[in-house]
Amino acid sequence: MAAEDLPSQFDVVILGTGLTESVIAAACSRVGQSVLHLDRRNYYAGNWASFTFNGLLSWIEQYKNQQEVPITELEQVWRSLIDEGEDAVPLSALDSSISNLEVFCYASEEEEKEEEMKTPLSSFQPVNAETVSEEANGDSTEAHDTVTGDDTTASDAKTPNEEHEVSEPKEDQHTSDISEPSQSQEEKESQLSSSPADPTVEVQKKITYQKLVKEGRRFNIDLVSKLMYSRGALVDLLIKSNVSRYAEFKNIGRILTYRNGKVEQVPCSRADVFASKQLTVVEKRMLMKFLTFCLDFEQHPEEYQDYTEKPFREFLKNKKLTENLQHFILHSIAMVTQHTLTEEGLKATQHFLRCLGRYGNTPFLFPLYGLGEIPQCFCRMCAVFGGIYCLRHSVECLVVDKVSNKVKAVIDTRGQRISCSHFVVEDSYIRDEQRQSTAYRQISRAVLITDRSVLPSESDQQISMVTIPPLESSAPAVRMVELCSSSMTCMPGTYLVHLTCSSSGKAQEDLAPVISQLFHVSTIPGEEPSEGAEERSKPAVLWVMYFNMRDTSALDSSSYSLPSNVHVCTGPDDSLCSDYSIKLAESVFHHILPDEEFCPPAPNPEDIIYDGDGPQAKGPGFDESTNTEADKSLAEEEGATHEKSPSTENSEPAEMDSVTQQAPLDMTPASEE
Repeated sequence: MAAEDLPSQFDVVILGTGLTESVIAAACSRVGQSVLHLDRRNYYAGNWASFTFNGLLSWIEQYKNQQEVPITELEQVWRSLIDEGEDAVPLSALDSSISNLEVFCYASEEEEKEEEMKTPLSSFQPVNAETVSEEANGDSTEAHDTVTGDDTTASDAKTPNEEHEVSEPKEDQHTSDISEPSQSQEEKESQLSSSPADPTVEVQKKITYQKLVKEGRRFNIDLVSKLMYSRGALVDLLIKSNVSRYAEFKNIGRILTYRNGKVEQVPCSRADVFASKQLTVVEKRMLMKFLTFCLDFEQHPEEYQDYTEKPFREFLKNKKLTENLQHFILHSIAMVTQHTLTEEGLKATQHFLRCLGRYGNTPFLFPLYGLGEIPQCFCRMCAVFGGIYCLRHSVECLVVDKVSNKVKAVIDTRGQRISCSHFVVEDSYIRDEQRQSTAYRQISRAVLITDRSVLPSESDQQISMVTIPPLESSAPAVRMVELCSSSMTCMPGTYLVHLTCSSSGKAQEDLAPVISQLFHVSTIPGEEPSEGAEERSKPAVLWVMYFNMRDTSALDSSSYSLPSNVHVCTGPDDSLCSDYSIKLAESVFHHILPDEEFCPPAPNPEDIIYDGDGPQAKGPGFDESTNTEADKSLAEEEGATHEKSPSTENSEPAEMDSVTQQAPLDMTPASEE
């Protein structure tokens, strides 16, 4: 359907394709509402998007060059469509949610051919043979095989662009178009070079900027960095709605912390605690006793009632925990600040512990190909149930009835008037004059491409979550996520590192000191540290981007001067998970449709019976009554087999697919103990 042929009436018009808006679109479409979902951008997910490296460079240029169009120039287009008794509320055409964007390249600017002549072929790709072989096989959307890692799977992951983009061609630079060309000759050579028959070569090839650009489509770089708690609101919604079948996930392999000038692994599960070499025998017993208490702390109020109004840190001291244990619990398990109250700290610790073991030995999952896949999964569900999508298509103004003070229609960028009962909009489309306050919190972000892990281990295919306490009393705590190539977010031989914190100034001012502590940042592109220098043991930064992102999560409906049937969705907040956005989506949905279920389970494709299928199914071997009984019998047998299958603590995250297909019957993963 071309954008000019859009219907003139919808139940809900949604502007912006971020996570919250996409969940609302899917929920409304699922219960039979007609949904028009628009975005002025040429890609899905808004500030939740993921980009290839080349696509990110294009996005940076577009963002710097965008300009606000004066209302006077736009007014003549839509003023004629406003009737008597109606008012027009213009929307913003400029996205100001990103600021202080700065990019620095530290990789060598030399041509790649020169590097190839200097480097032996056997060191072409600094990864093991298994990684290269499986990475090459999993390079196209049509055949994503199992990738290297302790608990990684990737099979047949698709994105919604192919199914629901209405009027515009696909963008090559965005990760939503993840189909890759066939394996290149260079990749085949690198695969051969890593075969077991080759002698071990210590020389690692220097990664140049030209190499990053050439392999740019292997990157999927998120604008926002978040993880998924295995028992968090997002995972529960993915399972309940059956949307998880559109994506695949990888376990976070380890939780690290920065302490006393070095990176250490945090013992969080029972096995980790007793295997830890950082803790004494006494500390291990103290930690296990405290964590056991936290699991059901509500049953023992006498233990903490004197500290309910005191910081969690004081409660930990009162429990006679060592400085070592206090650091691990405060910063890496509860992940709270020095000033967090005791009850909140206990709840955070309890939530962390309850998420352990559901899909692995850490509480977290990460979607393959980046977080930008999740909004697209919900867009896909919306499209399956009749939602209409248009990118590069926005709304110029809202048409408001003066009597009821409600939006009755919108006028799009092509001058078409479209009636609607409700209008859902991303915060960045709202003009400052429509806000009660323009004082916002900010999030500081840094995205790095590095040449190796901050804590090398036997497996180089692990996703690591790193907690970094404030380096100074006035500095914020920093959260770091290090992604490996098997997460499908970076090329082999590199790591993609995301740093996030609450802003106290510009992103570079907040995060550059942390980066200099953990990584080697050269003064001249391509320069290596001198022999024996401490910097030589640190991973080298090849490329870095800093930016601030507006955090409007503290705002509510009273913060905007808008009609009552306009629902504003705030952007990403600074927390580790996405629970706030999911709860906001549910709240908006119930405001629109108070009597409907939020995201009920979608049927499996094989269970859908389309109109006209009855006569085609008749014939020998396809008798409807006989087939129904056979299906029931088969389902019972499969259910029995599923129940008998042994549960393992380290089961694959991709089990969510099989779990969610049975979501109406059993919401609990097979791996849960």
